[in-house]
Amino acid sequence: MKSIGQLLVILVLLAITACQSTQLRFPAAPIGPNEKSLGQMEATSTGIMLFGFIPINQNTRFENALREAAQKAGGTRLTDVTISEQWFWAVVLDGFIFKVQGTAVGPK
Repeated sequence: MKSIGQLLVILVLLAITACQSTQLRFPAAPIGPNEKSLGQMEATSTGIMLFGFIPINQNTRFENALREAAQKAGGTRLTDVTISEQWFWAVVLDGFIFKVQGTAVGPK
């Protein structure tokens, strides 16, 4: 009975294990003469691989996070972009959380 409990604890720990990438900074075009800085913004978007082969929001999570971060401030794009990603595993799915941070830029 004790070994079953230990096995269950190990399985639960493996099921909720997560990893995170290091941050990566992308070079971006500087703020133009007809643009203004709207401040630091960040957004996340999650994609899931159900049963290891059914993608849910996997292909659009990058674009969704970038668009959401720029739109939060009423901007059109981000500059000084930094991204990171966090992964998690569960019994029937793998999850990927994409996080983007940057300076929102909009028209003057």
